[in-house]
Amino acid sequence: MKIKIIENGPIIVDTEGEISIDSGDKTESQAGPLYLCRCGKSANKPFCDSSHRKAKFEGGAAELVLP
Repeated sequence: MKIKIIENGPIIVDTEGEISIDSGDKTESQAGPLYLCRCGKSANKPFCDSSHRKAKFEGGAAELVLP
């Protein structure tokens, strides 16, 4: 699994398997890569809908690779 944080953008979770996401009122399973919102402006939380561009979100980049 690889987790990549895009500068001024979303978190990308890339995995070969499915990931279950519990957002409180519903649980979704989806195969990667998943683009997750980190600006808080997405209308489709927890997923990114590119609202960070309009919001002019700023945040650093990072990458984590897990076995």
